[in-house]
Amino acid sequence: MNQSVVIAPISESVPEFLSSSQYSKVIVIADNNTKRHCYPILKTFLPKHSIVTVPGGEAHKTLATCEKIWEAMTNDELDRHALVINIGGGVIGDMGGFCAAVYKRGVDFIQVPTTLLSQVDASVGGKLGIDFQGFKNHLGVFNIPKSVLIDPVFLKTLPEREIRSGFAEIIKHCLIADAVKWDEIRQKDFERQNWQDLIAHSVKIKQQVVDQDPTEKGLRKILNFGHTLGHAVETFFLNKAANQRLYHGEAIAVGMIMESYLSFERKMIDQETLTSIEEFLFATYGKVNIKPEDVEQIIALTRQDKKNKGKEVRFSLLTGAGQCAYDVVISASEMRKSIAYYLG
Repeated sequence: MNQSVVIAPISESVPEFLSSSQYSKVIVIADNNTKRHCYPILKTFLPKHSIVTVPGGEAHKTLATCEKIWEAMTNDELDRHALVINIGGGVIGDMGGFCAAVYKRGVDFIQVPTTLLSQVDASVGGKLGIDFQGFKNHLGVFNIPKSVLIDPVFLKTLPEREIRSGFAEIIKHCLIADAVKWDEIRQKDFERQNWQDLIAHSVKIKQQVVDQDPTEKGLRKILNFGHTLGHAVETFFLNKAANQRLYHGEAIAVGMIMESYLSFERKMIDQETLTSIEEFLFATYGKVNIKPEDVEQIIALTRQDKKNKGKEVRFSLLTGAGQCAYDVVISASEMRKSIAYYLG
């Protein structure tokens, strides 16, 4: 697959990319926030183009929003030689890429990720999609962007909560693939992390995994550590009142504690590893207020997980710090125990 990922100032990467291709038209997809804070940094380096702006946030990652994007592309008379530029976080990258991948059976697109989460995870690997009937990333395709242009300058536009959310995916990459880096980051407070270094580190890990398994038939499933219960928790809160919504990384932090406990229960990791993960994640993210009466709904949501086979709910679980197994079948009673462990 060898996806092109460039970590450089946008002033260098965008002109260099555009100079290598002739596009009939360029359209930018942004949300309300990135149009205000990030698009002004980008537009200086673009040729004549149009822009379509959609509402921000996971709640708008739907077919209805896609219809607005496709309508704008159609009204703009985009042909198959056009370029779509997605500037935003994971929602814009997933949804804008999905819209580009199916419009006229596919037009070129590039990702300009503006959140830490999208720079270290969502923009890399060609997974595109939208939520459907409350289920996260339920509709989607695999399609590789022409390039991913990462500029850490965009992190300056973010509130701390967004950066903390993205940090969860960095932690995940260390836990599944680099024990030395895990030991390094857990010795430092959140405020003292070196984001430039960690972005490059995460991108390298994700690319290595995705290159070996582009369409998630096997190894790529390790990237889902923390995500089976984490996505269920995220979806549960997404379907509640808007003011109770969790950010993706916050939910994945919950999932990583629960799934580390499952790894421990299966004797795949030792008590020391579990304790180190749990202490660091609780110190960084605090505890989410999951009520005992929520547990069965959360477990029910895992039945829609994309790694499942038949009635089996399959997890990616640690086999040590820096190592991960996949397709581990976990029962509902084991999930109950792991949620109870999290609740303490």
